[in-house]
Amino acid sequence: MEMNGATFLLLAAIGALFLFLGWRIWRREQISLINNRYHARVSPEDKKPYTEKMGKALLLIGLGLIAAAIVDFSTDTGAGWLVFAVFLVIGLGMILYAQIKYNHGIL
Repeated sequence: MEMNGATFLLLAAIGALFLFLGWRIWRREQISLINNRYHARVSPEDKKPYTEKMGKALLLIGLGLIAAAIVDFSTDTGAGWLVFAVFLVIGLGMILYAQIKYNHGIL
């Protein structure tokens, strides 16, 4: 599977966006970047741990996208998508955990 430069840049840019949003949610506690429906029942005292877990999850997904772009661009094997899948599953698991623990349910 050959990756061209434009695909590499697109994946890296999307990964960078996830990194930026994850950092803003985690470090700046910008809960407003998360859809209100998904944090409506988060108590004020749980805001910090909730935004920390949600932000770190987005950081992992962003890192997975960037790693996939780098691996696939440099090796032409498609193995980067396996790397991304691992990061995505872990990130989504963290999001699910935070939703259940701090928002008292998934939706």
